[in-house]
Amino acid sequence: MKTTHADLAGKFIEDEPRTNWHDETLWFVREKRDKAAHGLPEWEQLREWGSQIKNATLSNLSNYLKEFEENALANGVKVHWASDAKEHNEIVHKIIKKHNIQKIVKSKSMLTEECHLNEYLHEHGIEVVDTDLGERIVQFRKEPPSHIVLPAIHLKKEDVSATFHEHLQTEKGNNDPQYLTEAARQHLRNKFVESDLAITGVNFAIAETGGFVVCTNEGNADMGAHTAAVHIACMGFEKLIPKAEHLSVFLRLLARSATGQPITTYSSHFHKPRPNQEMHIVIVDNGRSKQLGREDFRNSLKCIRCAACFNTCPVYRRSGGHSYHTAVAGPIGSILNPNLDMKANADLPFASTLCGSCSNVCPVKINIHEQLWKWRQVIVSEGYVAASKKISMKGMNFVFSNPKIYRLMGKIGRKSMQLFPFIVNNKLNIWFKQREMPVPPKESFRDWYLKNKKSQN
Repeated sequence: MKTTHADLAGKFIEDEPRTNWHDETLWFVREKRDKAAHGLPEWEQLREWGSQIKNATLSNLSNYLKEFEENALANGVKVHWASDAKEHNEIVHKIIKKHNIQKIVKSKSMLTEECHLNEYLHEHGIEVVDTDLGERIVQFRKEPPSHIVLPAIHLKKEDVSATFHEHLQTEKGNNDPQYLTEAARQHLRNKFVESDLAITGVNFAIAETGGFVVCTNEGNADMGAHTAAVHIACMGFEKLIPKAEHLSVFLRLLARSATGQPITTYSSHFHKPRPNQEMHIVIVDNGRSKQLGREDFRNSLKCIRCAACFNTCPVYRRSGGHSYHTAVAGPIGSILNPNLDMKANADLPFASTLCGSCSNVCPVKINIHEQLWKWRQVIVSEGYVAASKKISMKGMNFVFSNPKIYRLMGKIGRKSMQLFPFIVNNKLNIWFKQREMPVPPKESFRDWYLKNKKSQN
């Protein structure tokens, strides 16, 4: 049986103190984002520019991709095209085999997580070391990242200490963040020095120049790319922007939306391989063309992977990233992943309150909550919901469409819950599992309104 978001969220919230901590920590990041945005008078103008640049790019994508490829090739970069995750992994593997490479380091790349590159290479006897600190922690633990910017946000320093004690032989019970960070630094420094190949993601690719930009706070992408003889950059084609001058818009939006910083510590520009280095770019579709053709969902491809929607989402904050059972979790993942596999991810658009907070904070104005609602319609029409849900929704539709029946059912429901509270206060009611049910009202809002309206006349 497939494990759904609801099942996995249920496991996450069994640890109530950790759930509360996770919720508060992410909200703290959301507050930092708000302070950074409010400190920039032109914030809303930047959002509008970012949205329009992305719209224009998606509308002329084939031309910009050709322009990017021509300029990248002219720079001495080898360009590869992958239709899906399998082809992406095979291209990377082919490059590794060609050079007989044994030591590989990788900076954080959500595309390689989406394509399950690490698992693919591991099956072929090739070790890849993730060099982002959060990614390395979850790699040690054999877990996927739970957040696209903060991969180990679900873990506390005590968890990291125990993990490092097991894998790096650090002092048991030493939870000092500086001590743990230094241990990771020494461990990863050797990996960088020994590596033959570096794999990075791409935050922005510029059609005008054939170059690309990688944004990190730890400098791990730079350490890998500047020491290895071969550099492979992996990107979904939606990372493209037309001109170098557009970078100023997105670099001001990205870090403020992600962590509340004015800018990432490192915004590294790559245009050509250094002398005696080989540089490859793998441009991946993997369902993006299909999403581009869906009118209601195409602008989800504007996403710059800042995770602002994660940090504000009340469902994500209290259910954890692993409950989404996909590489990209949260609200944006819930509108991207049904496009990749509607059946496997049919539960995700329903993991939302449709409150709209995700759309409010999105730096490129993706209408995320509207797309979540629209995906629900598609999933139901395609038959990817449980029969019990379909029957209950049809019943609700009938009741809500008939005012007299609605009022009658309301009276029966209120009276029944007042006299027999065990009707709703039982384990069969999923709303009762983690919360106390509210006391049923003595009268409906309509009855209250009519009574008070008469008393005022």
